[in-house]
Amino acid sequence: MSIFDWFANRRKSAPISQQRQEREIADGLWTKCPACGVLTYTKDLRNNLQVCAECNHHMLVPSHERIQQLIDANSWVPLDEHLKPTDPLYFRDRKTYSDRLNEYQEKTQLADAVQTGWGRLENIPVALGVMEFRFLGGSMGSVVGERLTRLVERATQEGLPLIIVCASGGARMQEGMLSLMQMAKISGALQQHRQAGCLYIPILTHPTTGGVTASFAMLGDIILAEPKATIGFAGRRVIEQTIRQKLPDNFQTAEDLLEHGFVDSIVPRTQLKKTLAQLLSLHQPQPSKNYLVPLPEKVELESLQQEHT
Repeated sequence: MSIFDWFANRRKSAPISQQRQEREIADGLWTKCPACGVLTYTKDLRNNLQVCAECNHHMLVPSHERIQQLIDANSWVPLDEHLKPTDPLYFRDRKTYSDRLNEYQEKTQLADAVQTGWGRLENIPVALGVMEFRFLGGSMGSVVGERLTRLVERATQEGLPLIIVCASGGARMQEGMLSLMQMAKISGALQQHRQAGCLYIPILTHPTTGGVTASFAMLGDIILAEPKATIGFAGRRVIEQTIRQKLPDNFQTAEDLLEHGFVDSIVPRTQLKKTLAQLLSLHQPQPSKNYLVPLPEKVELESLQQEHT
C-alpha cells in the first residue's frame, strides 16, 4: 500500500464531523492565480487587493470589496437599494428571466448589477458607482441605468465628483429596448454633470464591453483602466469574422487602448485610491454643502417603465 492510499483510507475512516471540519478549513484557504497558476494564501491575496504578487494579474473583485478598497471606513452611504428589476417583456430562454434574477440575487445578495452611493475617498466626498460582474455579467438593465442616472443627477446637484467602476458585458438582452435606452439616459445626465463643472472619472476594469463601453465608460473627463483589462464593444470573434482578418494578440486590451488614445492612464489597483485622491484634489472644487443630503422621494422602477412603454 502506498503512502497516498494509507492517507486516503485514514481520511475515509475518520468521523464524519472531522471530515466536514477538514473540508471547511481547506475551502477558500488558498487561491490559484488564473494567469500564472501560483497558489496564494487567500488572506494575503485580499490584503493585496486581489492582485497576484507573482505576475501582477488583477483578479475580478466583487463590488463590496471594491467599495472597501476605495472608500474611507465608516463613510459609505448606499443609495437606491430599494430599486429592483422586473420582467417587463416576460422573457424566457432556458428559464424565465424572473428565475434568473432570483438566482443571481440569492447568489450575490444584491438586487442588481450595480451599487451606488456617497462616501469619502481620502477624506474627499465623492459619488461612486460600482458594477458587479457576478450579477448576469454586469449587464446593464433598467435598474442599473436608473441607479447610475440618479447617482449622476445627485452628484450634479451637490457639486460632487463622480467615479464609476465599470465591469460589464454590455446591455441586458432580457429587457430589450428598455435596456438599450439606458445608454442615452446616463449619457444625458453626464452631460449635465459636465456642464456644472464637475469631474467624472470612469475606471475600466476587466471586462468592459458592449453598451457600457459605447456610453458612460468612454465619456469621462479622465479615463483610467486597470492593467490588461479587456475593453471594447463587439467581441473579438465577431470582428474577425466581419473583417476576415486576424487581430493582434493585444487587441482590446487596456495597453492597446492607451497607445491609441482611448485611455488616459493605466493604474495598478494597489495605486488606484492614491491616484484618484490626487486627481480629485487637483481637478475637482470642494462642494459648497454637506454631501450627506436627504434623498428625494422614492420612485418605483415599475412605474418608470410604464411611463416609457
